[in-house]
Amino acid sequence: MKKLIGKILFLLILFTFITSCDEEKVESKNMEQIYKEEGIPVKVKEIDENSFSRDLSYNAVLSGIKESTVSAFIGGRIEKVNVKVGDFVKKDQVIFEFPEDSPSAQFYQAKVAYENSKTMYERYQKLFEVGGISAQNLDNVKTQYEVNKANWDNIQRLVKVLAPISGYVTQVAVKETDNVRKEALLAIIADLRKLKTSISVSEDEINDIKKGNIATAEWQGIKVKGKVTQVDMAMNPYTQSFNADIVFDNSARKMKAGVTADITIQSGSNKKIISVDRKNLIADGKEFFAFTLNNGIAKKVKLKVGKKSGVFVEVLEGLNIGDKIIIEGQMFLDDNTKVKIIK
Repeated sequence: MKKLIGKILFLLILFTFITSCDEEKVESKNMEQIYKEEGIPVKVKEIDENSFSRDLSYNAVLSGIKESTVSAFIGGRIEKVNVKVGDFVKKDQVIFEFPEDSPSAQFYQAKVAYENSKTMYERYQKLFEVGGISAQNLDNVKTQYEVNKANWDNIQRLVKVLAPISGYVTQVAVKETDNVRKEALLAIIADLRKLKTSISVSEDEINDIKKGNIATAEWQGIKVKGKVTQVDMAMNPYTQSFNADIVFDNSARKMKAGVTADITIQSGSNKKIISVDRKNLIADGKEFFAFTLNNGIAKKVKLKVGKKSGVFVEVLEGLNIGDKIIIEGQMFLDDNTKVKIIK
């Protein structure tokens, strides 16, 4: 009796499973029939005109709008370092000092020669005023005085190094008591209120860059805005590229000089341009296609594309204003497939 009941239960389960599979097949067949009769559900968007701008990307080193290196005029020991990195200095401010008794400077000899010639020149001026000497004698003494004064001024600059420009100290290469050679780098001073850079532009992109184009420089999350200030009109025959200069506003001094930043230039906006989201395009090798709606039928059209900007692609041929492009469901379509518009 138990065996009979077991066989009956098994047959019931098997019958239920077979019936379920048959229902799924019928349902699947019904869905295919519905798609065939009513069309595959899709969403569409009407093509219209819009503005289109192309972002061009480069890498370049930023520097201060004015930047100058400070070098030693003589070799010897650094006696004083009067600045540190980050200090603002004014032009002709004393920033480094060498000992006045430095052998290579001949400081005291020049000072004595200047003071003696100055004293003599002043005495000869008084004698000339009372007719005690000729104008020629006065001129000779004056010339010697001017030569010694110029020499003394130069000697002072040898031992007291002056800032060549006003700006911020971005690097100090020495410390007190260091012995340096003549022409050794002592410091770098830069005007960081603005930063500048130059980029090399290919011939394919040069027509998209104009003086005044907006530019952005980014480094480690820090961004500064600027503009293109100059674009070469002739290609450099050695680099086979065009040079473009950019100046950035860094009045907050957030961006550092000397870093390699990501440069983005926004080309001028083009009016009356057709552009579509690249996700709505179908790529086949190097060719691009899209599906458009034509009386309830999906038509596969070949496109000629142009410039790219972010997720958008310029369409030069294949689409017209007013066309309805299929933006959802296109992956299930073939040319001349019947479709049903959904919202």
